[in-house]
Amino acid sequence: MTRRGGRKPSAARDGSRRGWVRRTHPRPCARDGGDPSLVAMGTEEATGPPATLERFLRARRDRVRPEDVGLPGSERRRVPGLRREEVAVLAGVSTDYYMRLEQGRERHPSPQVLDALARALLLDEEAVGHLRRLALAGGRRSRVPRRSDRVGPHLLRLLDRWNDTPAFVLGATLDVLARNRLARALHSGFAVGDNMARMTFLDPAARMFHRDWGGAAAAVVAELHKTAGVRPDDARLGALIGELSLKSTEFSVLWSHHEVRGKRGGAKALHHAAVGDLDLHYESFTVNDSGGQQLVVYQAEPGSASEEALVLLGSLHTVYPEPGTRARSERT
Repeated sequence: MTRRGGRKPSAARDGSRRGWVRRTHPRPCARDGGDPSLVAMGTEEATGPPATLERFLRARRDRVRPEDVGLPGSERRRVPGLRREEVAVLAGVSTDYYMRLEQGRERHPSPQVLDALARALLLDEEAVGHLRRLALAGGRRSRVPRRSDRVGPHLLRLLDRWNDTPAFVLGATLDVLARNRLARALHSGFAVGDNMARMTFLDPAARMFHRDWGGAAAAVVAELHKTAGVRPDDARLGALIGELSLKSTEFSVLWSHHEVRGKRGGAKALHHAAVGDLDLHYESFTVNDSGGQQLVVYQAEPGSASEEALVLLGSLHTVYPEPGTRARSERT
C-alpha cells in the first residue's frame, strides 16, 4: 500500500541499529513531558534513547535557574533554564564550542572543560562522574566488567541464613537475581517480580507498596541513568529503557530529567497488605567480581513496630513463591 505520490507509510527509525521498523505504538509526545526523540516501536524491538553527553548537557542546563548561579532572571526567557551562551560564559568556553558539545559535533572535551561545565551546571559528585563517563563513551570505550546473572553459592547461603531481615541481589540492570524468604514475603503482592524497575513502573501494586512512590520511582530512574553511563552498549539495558518508556509516561518524563544517583542506602517507607506500614532502612553492597551485582538488605529499628511487623510477616507463611509466579500460573 502506498500513499498518493508513491510514498510508503512512514516507519520509525531504530536508534540502536539505524534500521527501519514499523511503528506499533503511538510516539510519546513532548508536551506530555516525555523525551521527544524517543522512537516508538513494538516492545520486542524497542530501545530507549541513549545516554549521551549532548542529551545530558541539554537536560541539566534546563534544570538550572539563572538566579541559582547569580544571573538575573527574566519573565521573557524562552528557555526553562540557562541559555547556551550563559553556560559558555560560566564555564569559560566559547558559545560556539559549547553549542557543538550540545549538538554532538564535539565529542572530546578536555578534563578541564568537563570540570568547568560541572561547576556551571551545579552538578553533584555522582553527576560529575556520569558526565565524565559520557564524555569517555563519546571517544574511546572503557572496559566494563561482563555482566553476570549467576549469584554465587556462598552469597545464596548467606541470604538463606538471614531469617529476620529481607535481603535480595540485583543485577546491573536491576534484575532481581535472588531473594531470601522474608524478601519474597515482602514482595508477595507484586505480579511483576523479575526486575525492580518493571515492578515500580509496570505493576499497580507498587503504588500501594511504596508510600512515597514518586521518590522510589525517581531513584530507580536515576540509578538506570548511572548504569547507562557505565554500560552504554548494554543491549538489555537499552531494551528495558525502551519498554518502560513505551509503557509508562511517568518513566519517560523522569528519564528526560537525566538525574543520576546510585543505590547506597537510606529510608524506605513501605506498606504490605498483610502487616501494614513498614519504616525500614536499607543498605546496598557491591558484590565483588560479579559484573555489577548489588546485595540489598532491609532492616527495622530494634524494638520498633516495623520490626514486629517483619516478624509477623515472616510467620504468616513458611514459604512464599517468587513474586509474579502466581500470576504467571493463573495465565497458563
